[in-house]
Amino acid sequence: MPAPAPARPTPGSDAGPSAAEMQRAGEVLKVISDAYSAKMVGQERLRTSLLVSLIAGGHILLESVPGLAKTTAASTLADTIKASFKRIQCTPDLLPSDITGNQIYDAATGSFRTILGPVHANFVLLDEINRSSAKTQSAMLEAMQEHQTTIGGEVHHLPKPFLVIATQNPIEQEGTYELPEAQMDRFLLKEIVDYPSPADEFEILRRIDSGVLDPDRHVTSAVTLEDVKMLQEVASRIYVDDAIRNYIVSLAYVTRNPGPYIGEDRARYIKYGASPRASIAFLQASRALAMLNGRTHVIPEDIRTLRHVILRHRVLLTFEADAEGTRSEEIIDQIFTSVPTP
Repeated sequence: MPAPAPARPTPGSDAGPSAAEMQRAGEVLKVISDAYSAKMVGQERLRTSLLVSLIAGGHILLESVPGLAKTTAASTLADTIKASFKRIQCTPDLLPSDITGNQIYDAATGSFRTILGPVHANFVLLDEINRSSAKTQSAMLEAMQEHQTTIGGEVHHLPKPFLVIATQNPIEQEGTYELPEAQMDRFLLKEIVDYPSPADEFEILRRIDSGVLDPDRHVTSAVTLEDVKMLQEVASRIYVDDAIRNYIVSLAYVTRNPGPYIGEDRARYIKYGASPRASIAFLQASRALAMLNGRTHVIPEDIRTLRHVILRHRVLLTFEADAEGTRSEEIIDQIFTSVPTP
């Protein structure tokens, strides 16, 4: 395990969020959470992951069987913030230009003009992303990482904030393409959406009868894009102690060198460990989670809470692990057990 970094003052630690800023952030988050809860029944873990992604400025991958309101959650979040929202249904014949945009010839002017694609929105839902071809999936890499697209040699910047919410179905693999590791790594979080409890499912039926879930019924909200930018700016100043940073680095190191820490029998299940993007994700997402909990500093429990959503798509297991029914969450838990908590 790497030696702890020498203690040093954290840059900007004296300029942490003020009480007034935290109060305003809490008010904005409450509006968003209340609007989410008005349409979504249960799914609190999904709500937290979406808010963490929004505050941290990252993208999120949602995995579940059909019918668990992934699209509703994404559209509700966009509607609450009064932001532009586009849904892209991924299919094998979807072209990169269908996402990013294209240039068309205008006979009236005798020149080409650019038509921007649906990715140029604040919130983009890529439904069943694993149904699009590898070529089309790669078209999203520039947008997700650089927040821009290149059409006909011209660079077009995406609006701010920009959040990609991608979904995939784990049980139906016909006509699908496995996401490449490079693209998986660009998702800040990967959330598994579970079935609702019987009580929640009963409440869903009640809300359908009451008209609350009518697609034409929009939420009433005062949250603006400027409010979201404020959340992101305030979160960037949440204090992260060097002990927490060393904890993050140590966890990432163990995913790449697991043998001495979790035993060779379990280490052989790990094909690849987490990249430095995992450490960056822990840093950014833990700040967002601390803000959601009303704190101006990150604690070790924030890192532990985020362990599955940050690492389950970055700690890649072997075919042997899959054959023996070993889940990535089990390996991740063992890694966390092996690293001392500060």
